[in-house]
Amino acid sequence: MASRNQLFAAAAACSLAISTIQLAAQQPTYDGARPGEPPYNGPNQAERAAARARGLNRRDRRLLYVALPGGSAGGQFSSEMNGQGIVVLDVDRNFEFVKRIPTYNTAAAVRPAEAAGIAASPATNMIYLAMRGRLTAFDLATDQKVWDNTYDGFCCERQEITPDGLTIVAGSNLRNFWYVIDARTGVLKGKIQAAATDAHNMALSADGKTVLMAPNGVTVTVGDVPSMKAIRTITFSDHVRPLVINHDATRVYANLNNLLGFEIADVKTGEVIKHIEAPAEMWKEKWANRDKPGVRFFGHGCPSHGIALTPDESELWVVDNINYGVLVYDNTGEWPVYRSSFPTTASADWITMGLDGRYAYLSSGDIVDVKTKKIVGQMKDEYGRPMHSEKFLELAFRETPGKEYGTVGEVKLVRTVSQFGQGIPSAVQARLAAKNQQAASSK
Repeated sequence: MASRNQLFAAAAACSLAISTIQLAAQQPTYDGARPGEPPYNGPNQAERAAARARGLNRRDRRLLYVALPGGSAGGQFSSEMNGQGIVVLDVDRNFEFVKRIPTYNTAAAVRPAEAAGIAASPATNMIYLAMRGRLTAFDLATDQKVWDNTYDGFCCERQEITPDGLTIVAGSNLRNFWYVIDARTGVLKGKIQAAATDAHNMALSADGKTVLMAPNGVTVTVGDVPSMKAIRTITFSDHVRPLVINHDATRVYANLNNLLGFEIADVKTGEVIKHIEAPAEMWKEKWANRDKPGVRFFGHGCPSHGIALTPDESELWVVDNINYGVLVYDNTGEWPVYRSSFPTTASADWITMGLDGRYAYLSSGDIVDVKTKKIVGQMKDEYGRPMHSEKFLELAFRETPGKEYGTVGEVKLVRTVSQFGQGIPSAVQARLAAKNQQAASSK
């Protein structure tokens, strides 16, 4: 009997030990760790704060925001095929659909207005849609509209935000001025008058002090944001289309009508300093025969409508609307040099570089790995239809203290990109420092 009791006791002890092991194994984990083990994002706020202080918090969540309708691949597709709103895709989950944010109440029988520009501000935690007729701010935590302004009735074209995230500079709707707007409240601060009419595309320097207005014409106006004054003009050889400025706003690269290539101007002097064409065999004969029966090129009626620098400015990408592709130029020397090209699935009329320059987003709907120049995905809506918008941004979010992803109201924008694909000072400095270090070590 005693031995039987001893046997039962041993079995019970063994069972308890196994249960304890299983219980420990089944404890909830946060970011791959159990409570008390960093990194820990569980309900104990003291441990959570300590983990954050040590840099052990959850990594940023990267999302792609696509405004609709926002383009049509230069007329190749219907701008209404994806409906209206902002579609959000998860960058780290193979660009899967996350949600659609309603934007405007448009009657079913009415054609929805096309978005003219998109920008976002970590300082206000808002995303802004420019329309031809209004400028609207949406709260990124709630997806709700914060303000919606028409101003004097001539708003708005593409917009950009100063580095502090507090001031919006937006082009008027084909008029001769920019709006300068308080990003928090939408209140108009003033206007910058331009030398030419028909404000269309624009560029804002990385320090937020210099702005360029590209009209539907040949003359670009350079403006000073703090004083809200125009300071000089740049006259190109043909009508200016999309343009991009470098990290210190000393050079501007512009697409022009009737050119597969671009011109470069010195922003400080206002002089055009270089004219660069793609190899003639790629486009000149085709463009000369564009009016023949059966021949049609999409892409805003010009050989190239889309230009962007990689963040470190090592490359300049130029849309090829004649062959439906992108031309890649090496930009590490005095002048850009053509190196290669890659095809796109449709006419691409805009390029926006993503965070850290990992991906490039094209209005053809293609998502391109910048390093390999390979198409790795497509922007698709909740029904699997490709989206051919020209207005999109890759944004990075982080949870606010005390909350996890998935709860209401915790979303905080921490990083954004420019819709214009401009050079970033820190990325350029890092590239040049690495180059100098390599040169020093080879001596």
